[in-house]
Amino acid sequence: MSRIGKAPIKLPSGVSLDLKGREVAVKGPKGNLSITLRPEIDISIDGATVTLEPNGSGADRQARAFHGMTRALVSNMVEGVSAGFNKTLDIIGVGWNAKVQGTKLTLNIGFCHPVLLDVPTGLQVECPSPTQIVITGADKQAVGQLAARIRKVRPPEPYKGKGIRYKGEVVRRKAGKSFGS
Repeated sequence: MSRIGKAPIKLPSGVSLDLKGREVAVKGPKGNLSITLRPEIDISIDGATVTLEPNGSGADRQARAFHGMTRALVSNMVEGVSAGFNKTLDIIGVGWNAKVQGTKLTLNIGFCHPVLLDVPTGLQVECPSPTQIVITGADKQAVGQLAARIRKVRPPEPYKGKGIRYKGEVVRRKAGKSFGS
């Protein structure tokens, strides 16, 4: 059995988990999320505690891997609908900035044209300052994917440190060309 998969999931107040066949739906104050369980995994609900067990079908090694992964996905869904997830990106560069206009994020980051990105439904993007982007939402995967897409437009470069980076990300700086005498 997976060590992660063995741990029970506690449902906070205001969060409900519904089972319909292999479909697991989690509802809470921040939204609704659902996932389809793998055939190797069974789920049981006992009051405010959810446990996942491998049911013996399929290869044992694969079932253990899916056991831990499925438990992590359900746990992230519960945390997302109760507290939510957020990622913060910093823009480093002179004159570089970001603006949110409706469901579009406009990035002015040193190209000859502004870069427009669509904000997926279920996520909120705000810019508390022109050089900071905050992404919030209930789905951890969607929040991380949007942050990665924004960062990929202009990743931090090692010579001057300019680019879009995650808050707290450390970019190793390189020395420039040195001249021999």
